[in-house]
Amino acid sequence: MADRIKLGMVGGGNDAFIGGVHRIASRIDDRFELVAGALSSTPEKSQASGAALGLPRIYDDYKQMAQREARRKDGIDAVSIVTPNHVHYAAAREFLKRGIHVICDKPLTSTLADAKKLVKAAEDSEALFILTHNYTGYPMVRQARQIVANGDIGTIRVVQVEYPQDWLTVEQDFKQAEWRTDPARSGAGGSTGDIGTHAFNLACFVTGLEVDSLAADLEAFVPGRQVDDNGHVILRFNGGAKGMLWCSQVAPGNENALRIRVYGDKGGLEWAQEDPNYLWHTPFGEPKRLITRNGAGAGDAAGRVSRIPPGHPEGYLEGFANIYTEAATAIAAVKAGEAVPEDVVYPTIHDGLKGVQFVSACVKSSARNAAWVKLDH
Repeated sequence: MADRIKLGMVGGGNDAFIGGVHRIASRIDDRFELVAGALSSTPEKSQASGAALGLPRIYDDYKQMAQREARRKDGIDAVSIVTPNHVHYAAAREFLKRGIHVICDKPLTSTLADAKKLVKAAEDSEALFILTHNYTGYPMVRQARQIVANGDIGTIRVVQVEYPQDWLTVEQDFKQAEWRTDPARSGAGGSTGDIGTHAFNLACFVTGLEVDSLAADLEAFVPGRQVDDNGHVILRFNGGAKGMLWCSQVAPGNENALRIRVYGDKGGLEWAQEDPNYLWHTPFGEPKRLITRNGAGAGDAAGRVSRIPPGHPEGYLEGFANIYTEAATAIAAVKAGEAVPEDVVYPTIHDGLKGVQFVSACVKSSARNAAWVKLDH
């Protein structure tokens, strides 16, 4: 297809889980073509991974890739950055300053200082910045957001969000565990940065609210672990709503149990990632209503990111693909000199900054015996 967006990738070698997810997601709706990559931290591994994936152009590192692709007439339009967190800032900056659109895995950066510098780089660039908080791409999450925006649950009072896992219950020594528990690569937050940012982003995305301040109690339960593996966080939202966030990677029996509950003065909502095609909506004083993906009661916001009839499950990969397809639509509009369509929705660099501010505030609060800390807006 002549109109496919030419995509490059930084990180995500052929044996990397998240790299594979991004590659699949970028092709589900056939809007991207992966043509270049700097896929690993060493030139040898990068060349080997690129050859295994059959990439036309393979680079030793992301700086070389950004420089050479920017000079090519057929160079990449966008780059997907799927490295450990500490590389996000420097890699994204190289492409932004050359006008190449950036699609970056979360969290935005490993430090708040880098997050602020990256926001400035993005604002100074003509390129778009898309952050892959993939759960915002789920149709029933879009449905929940629409119900809240329509005022159907009234003024929000309570937000409960949690994301427990169990895979770090004991010390692990494989690649994913190694870098995610290393503060030099992951940042100061462990579970808060890895999955707490997803829960935080989901709460803000669905409700449209911003967190004003929080009190966090973080713990590293596994002996010797340098970052938190469990976090309890109390949230105060602008406007008076109150919330609780729990993230844990030491909760046996939980795989990817992201869940959100929102309660207003007119009703409530409940959605669970492990059963993603169903949304419960309960108007106060009435029976609970089950809304199914692409089923009766599902609105336009959910419908435009659903591909198949109700009863056929869509989930993780399709949610990721929806973010990529939203990005493709936005990039195509910019290339054509047109405005990005109003119904296109994706997490921005400013959403990423809020996520890093959340982690920073949690770490600061916990160090002060769970004292209340304002987010650094």
